[in-house]
Parts: sequence; C-alpha cells; structure tokens
Amino acid sequence: MSGQGEHKFDFNEAFSFVVDCKDQKEVDFYWDKLTSDGGQESMCGWLKDKFGVSWQIVPKILINMLNDKDSVKSQKAMQAMLQMKKIIIKILKKHLAVKY
Repeated sequence: MSGQGEHKFDFNEAFSFVVDCKDQKEVDFYWDKLTSDGGQESMCGWLKDKFGVSWQIVPKILINMLNDKDSVKSQKAMQAMLQMKKIIIKILKKHLAVKY
C-alpha cells in the first residue's frame, strides 16, 4: 500500500521533518503545499500536513540570525520568530534592522 487510505495510527511531533529553504519563495512553496488540503499552521515555522506529520519550514537566513555572535541580535531574531507562524524573512530583517 502506498500510504494512502485509512490507518489506525496517528503521527505526533516525535516524527517530524525540517526543510531548510534558501529564500522566501522556497519557504512559501513548501508552506503552501503542506498546509493546503487540510494542513494546519502552527508557530515558529511549524505546520502539520493533511496526514498529521509535523514539518518545520526554515529559511537559512533565520539560522544565521539565531547563531549571530552578537547575542542581542540573536535574541531579537528568536523573539521575532516566536511571534510568527510562517517565517517571513522581510519581517525578520525589519525587526532586527540589520543586513544579512
């Protein structure tokens, strides 16, 4: 069986995927595909697809921001991320008022 049809189990967050994206276009592509047809948005770039599988859609720039040697910048990036569902690079950059 190809995984389609009814099953007697549920997925939980212990089984999840992370998608590293190069830019906003790629974030939007995966986010839109995985939340369509019954998927659900969550916080901090997380979502569940229509089967209940958890995915985190992360732009690489966010990882760079979170790992910034300047702890003030990295904390601002974390605070901005915590307020978002889908990660929006433009908002991250604006919130931090820095160039990456």
